[in-house]
Amino acid sequence: MTDQLLRRTRYCGELTAADVGQMVTLCGWVARRRDLGGLIFVDLRDRTGLVQVVFDPETAGDAFAVGQRLRSEYVVAVRGTVAARPEGLANPDLPTGEIEVHVGQAVVFSPAKTPPFYIQAESEADETLRLTYRYLDLRRPDLQSNLIFRHRAVKAVRDYFSDHDFIEVETPVMTRSTPEGARDYLVPSRVQKGRMYALPQSPQLFKQLLMVAGFDKYFQIARCFRDEDLRADRQPEFTQIDVEQSFVDQEDIYRLMEGMMQHLFRVVLGQELELPFPRLTWDEAMERYGSDKPDLRFGLELVDVSDLVAGSGFKVFAATVESGGRVKGICLPGGARLSRKQIEEYAETVKNHGAKGLAWMAPEADGSVRSPIAKFFSEAELAGLIGRLGGKPGDMLFFVADQNDVVSASLGHLRVRLARDLGLVDDSRHQLVWVTEFPWFERDEESGEPVPAHHPFTMPLPGHLELMQTDPLAARARAYDLVMDGYELGSGSVRMYQRDMQEQVFAVMGVAPELARDRFGFLMDAFEYGAPPHAGIALGLDRLLMLMVGAETIREVIAFPKTTSAGCLMTGAPARVDPGQVAALGIKWQEADK
Repeated sequence: MTDQLLRRTRYCGELTAADVGQMVTLCGWVARRRDLGGLIFVDLRDRTGLVQVVFDPETAGDAFAVGQRLRSEYVVAVRGTVAARPEGLANPDLPTGEIEVHVGQAVVFSPAKTPPFYIQAESEADETLRLTYRYLDLRRPDLQSNLIFRHRAVKAVRDYFSDHDFIEVETPVMTRSTPEGARDYLVPSRVQKGRMYALPQSPQLFKQLLMVAGFDKYFQIARCFRDEDLRADRQPEFTQIDVEQSFVDQEDIYRLMEGMMQHLFRVVLGQELELPFPRLTWDEAMERYGSDKPDLRFGLELVDVSDLVAGSGFKVFAATVESGGRVKGICLPGGARLSRKQIEEYAETVKNHGAKGLAWMAPEADGSVRSPIAKFFSEAELAGLIGRLGGKPGDMLFFVADQNDVVSASLGHLRVRLARDLGLVDDSRHQLVWVTEFPWFERDEESGEPVPAHHPFTMPLPGHLELMQTDPLAARARAYDLVMDGYELGSGSVRMYQRDMQEQVFAVMGVAPELARDRFGFLMDAFEYGAPPHAGIALGLDRLLMLMVGAETIREVIAFPKTTSAGCLMTGAPARVDPGQVAALGIKWQEADK
């Protein structure tokens, strides 16, 4: 083996017919080996793709013996000549399918055990097995493509903000606990026993302090940590595109982030996003779509019919309106073909989100209405309902009657399920939308106290500051979300930068002045030394990439993700530690059940 053989000269997936006649050295993993008697064919794989290499006993010399003992996932280097494949044997499904490499020298760097699952795209292996052997899972072409895509996307983001004069600043990963909605991950201090660091849920306070410090354009690809229940689009540690800017308002942030998204899609997907993105106020989004993260790639809007049914003979509807509730409906084009079983399944969907039931109507071509509740309405009332929802013969109209929040939640989820089940969503396109003017406060389910709907550092809309004292739940904030395909990508707001207003917010939250000073005193002190008006936003990078590559979970765009129980199957984290390490921290340890 020579030094020259050890040095890779080309990647497998980059070879083309233009390289015929070239001598190359390739390094990689054996994806597949086929022994056809006189010839041995090997598909050699690296992160760029596959290429076929051929061991011919007449030309390979001593390398032929190496080819005979190769097996899947052996790590090898081969040196040989690029040749055109024989006529009729090209593989049009493979980027390198026109050529092959005739091996003259070969070396095995490392043999390999038989993998517990096939290393191939779209593996059917159980995810638990894949996560346990994540280093093997990451050899699969689709995952490697996702991580290379992630690299390109992060580079595009950095390039965009750098070109717009933003400064990337790293903020601390070990800081103090300043609860922001989810539970903190805590790190006990060895040198200051009885005290804890917290891993940041976001760089929120530090980026506001950077504005006070005069770094008027900040961004960071920030690692964040939240100890919360996990879903397909959540992880205990995640990455966000964190942005803050001084001397701006929300309109500047909208334009900045629309430009960033347009640049990102153009560079990594070759797609053009139409600007500006549409905007919906929070109230409008809830009214029309039953969600503050609406998917606008399809219709099925919610329509209020409360006024049409208030005096009807259908007591369920009439009584709901009389008690202050609402009745809303959805028109499903062509939905009359649904079976009774399907309708019952959709009824369970709304019940799972608080509704008591699901009513339905199907207009017929002869002017009649097929429905178990049609008999309770006059012909004029039926015509009014069908007309309000835009129903036509062959359509299905669904109704829910309840309090407003239940109607929104149940019909909002039904809307999404209907679109998915009936193929109304075009997954080949993306739709972004700004949702604006969020409630400033919401009622905490446990304490009943008003708490900030986003975080306590958000400015109210003009004229809404006074509502903070009299009716905080009616106040609206200068807060905004960027939503894509029914997923919240990120949240932002215009920030408070005056100490007296910030103290008023803490008072409404029921946070005692002493506690506010203890948790946030450093920020409020900073406001007294000249704080500029500022605004910002943070986008979930993992969630954004999941949508851009069409993955089903964010685990598919993260190299080493955690499970839904926040564990790492590969390393065994979280794990027990040496008792001496715990003793040095000065804390008592409660052993979990074995």
